Amino acid sequence: MTPTLVLQFAFKTDTGLVRSHNEDAIEINADYKIAVLADGMGGYNAGEVASGIATNVFAATLEQRLQQQQENRRPLGSKFLQSLMSESVALANAQILEAARLQPQFSGMGTTLVAALLHHDRIVLTHIGDSRAYRFRQGALLQLTHDHSQLQEQIDAGLVSPEWARFAPNKNLITRALGVASSIEADTDVYPIETDDIYLLCSDGLSDMLSNEQMIALIKSNYSDLDLLCVALIEAANNNGGRDNISAILIKVQSSPVSKNGLLDRLASWLR
Repeated sequence: MTPTLVLQFAFKTDTGLVRSHNEDAIEINADYKIAVLADGMGGYNAGEVASGIATNVFAATLEQRLQQQQENRRPLGSKFLQSLMSESVALANAQILEAARLQPQFSGMGTTLVAALLHHDRIVLTHIGDSRAYRFRQGALLQLTHDHSQLQEQIDAGLVSPEWARFAPNKNLITRALGVASSIEADTDVYPIETDDIYLLCSDGLSDMLSNEQMIALIKSNYSDLDLLCVALIEAANNNGGRDNISAILIKVQSSPVSKNGLLDRLASWLR
């Protein structure tokens, strides 16, 4: 019998040591294996409104579409899952724009978003802005998302070194976000998963405060307890200054399905 996909989730959000309130938002749906994190921006608490709309609408839309496809017994190939993620992002963006139109005090609000959907032998990631997704596998930490930020563009152009980037003054100037235009472009990618993988979704309040080496050390020392790891990451970010809201979602793959017919079945599933 082909084993089922078994996951463990842990998540935590914290105001940090400088900000007066928390504009990050998190949504988890363990039944449908969905995780969403958003980091809002805007005055008069509008940032937390934008991030709340983004996470709620994205997760609800994706759950509804997945439920419909399960009822129709439609195969869920990678391209189809990517289209569902893109649709959920578009609806979340539209709802943020509509809320700002109806309530002028929310004008100009926006939010980043990073979301994961795990299905069968793969993880589908979508993101916009500088909230990130990482994968920890066999002792190595890999950033899976590519920041939509002015600083990342400078790194890509060779104007700034990755080592200096953590200390750059413009690190929080993002080039894409939900709620800023009717047409938005989120990046969506698919990766194979393996048993014992840990996936980390986080706001920049975490990634700006911790180096890769610090995150690796914390993951290794708390690998067996996902809840303790989540707390440890937040505490470490605060110990390093806590200059922004800090949010993290952890997903551990406890067992992943292996296609009984091998590579050909996996390839066909991914291409559908």
